[in-house]
Amino acid sequence: MANMGNIFLLAAEAVNSEIAEGAAEGGFGLNLDILETNLINLLILIGILFYFGRKVLTNILNERRSSIESVIQDAESRLQEAQTSLAKAQGQLTQAQQEAQRITQVAEQNAQAAKEAILAKANLDVERLKETAASDLNAELDKAISQLRQKVVLKALQKVEGQLKDGISADAQQILINRSIAQLGGEI
Repeated sequence: MANMGNIFLLAAEAVNSEIAEGAAEGGFGLNLDILETNLINLLILIGILFYFGRKVLTNILNERRSSIESVIQDAESRLQEAQTSLAKAQGQLTQAQQEAQRITQVAEQNAQAAKEAILAKANLDVERLKETAASDLNAELDKAISQLRQKVVLKALQKVEGQLKDGISADAQQILINRSIAQLGGEI
């Protein structure tokens, strides 16, 4: 506090000398009467403000420092949590990508198996259709041959009937009878 008083006294003397010089030159003047200007009261007030204000200012700065430190610590903890969450999310992403690849591989295998099954079934169906077509063709061929035989037999019968109506010669009748008997296994 003694230093403070010395500073104020030196400041007062410097101000007094400057004011005295200004008044001597015909400039403005100041009232240097300490009691009239309340200079002592002002110096006491400044000293009290400096003495007690320093503690208040120190407390305010310490509180501000503490709050800044707590905010920084909070931000660092949130950063740490965010990094942990990021690492966890990246791990989950990796797992999800692996699962997606596995699902894709299973789907491709299933698609390949389904393709092969469909092709095998299609081949069986084609073979069955070929067999059915061949069977149908053979049946139609047999039917056409049968119809052709019936037509040939019918034509032959018609020709024979026509010849029978015209009459068979006695020699031809005898040859026909002998042949029929020989076919039946008898002798003449």
